[in-house]
Amino acid sequence: MKKVISVLLSLVMMTCVFTGCAASDDSSDGFTVAVVQQMDHSSLDEIRTAITTQLNALAEEKGISITIEEYNGQNDSSVLNQIGAQVVSDGVDMIIPIATTAAQCMVTAADGSNIPIVYAAISDPESVGLTGMDTVTGTSDALNTAFILDMMLAAQPDVKTVGLLYSNTEANSATPIAQAKAYLEEKGIAYLEKTGNTTDEIVSAASSLVGRVEAVFTPTDNTVMGAEGAVAEILNAAGIAHYAGADSFVLSGAFATCGVNYTELGTKTADMAVDILQGGEIPEFHVMDGGIITVNTETAEVLGLDYSSFSSMANTVKQVVTAE
Repeated sequence: MKKVISVLLSLVMMTCVFTGCAASDDSSDGFTVAVVQQMDHSSLDEIRTAITTQLNALAEEKGISITIEEYNGQNDSSVLNQIGAQVVSDGVDMIIPIATTAAQCMVTAADGSNIPIVYAAISDPESVGLTGMDTVTGTSDALNTAFILDMMLAAQPDVKTVGLLYSNTEANSATPIAQAKAYLEEKGIAYLEKTGNTTDEIVSAASSLVGRVEAVFTPTDNTVMGAEGAVAEILNAAGIAHYAGADSFVLSGAFATCGVNYTELGTKTADMAVDILQGGEIPEFHVMDGGIITVNTETAEVLGLDYSSFSSMANTVKQVVTAE
């Protein structure tokens, strides 16, 4: 019964946003786009906002009408599958899923329909089966795992053991975790893996790292991000620095990251989408440029960590504090 209620609530939460421009006399100039967000958290919210803002701006600029339908799967595959079935049945002109599980569910739902899919923020499209399809493309926020771990050693050169905190059901975490293991093994640094698939499990996993590691690495893992406020509180109190895959973690209390600008990613996704809607060819997926280091200055003070060396590692070092 809970799952049925969850599905219904998710579909009721759908909102429709219309562009301010009038529809053209040519009905082919009017499009309906379903934007399907995997779950609520600040990075995905930022991407969704950038996508819808740019879709509306391009619609006005080009004199076309774009109706945007927004859905949220609440990180539940069954809800996402239901959303996919609905939007395909509705005959939307395009689906824009945000994050890996959402993209996989939409691709499955749209199989055989020829509805183009332009995904956003897929860390490793090839490893999760989102390449090699004529109607599927999008943007990648591929993580430079080695660079983030280089940051860790710059700030904590004497680190002996690193915790690897992630969800083992998120395909997007598999590659960077494997990369992290290889990096740490090469450097002769021990690591301890802890995983969870719910908020409570992640919080418990973080607690189990206390007293056993000096630093923790998490990739762009949506499950961990959903619990990051509690995770950061636990790790910061224990003097453990959390290095993560996106600035949303840092805004929630993690120490530092190096990644992409998610507003730029969302804007690029919308640019690709409108070009395809207007008859452009479907290109290969686009990997966004990273190189932006984000540091939580409040967390740095709590941990007593000097991050001045980061300035020589990247062109941009953004200082933030924990969001309310």
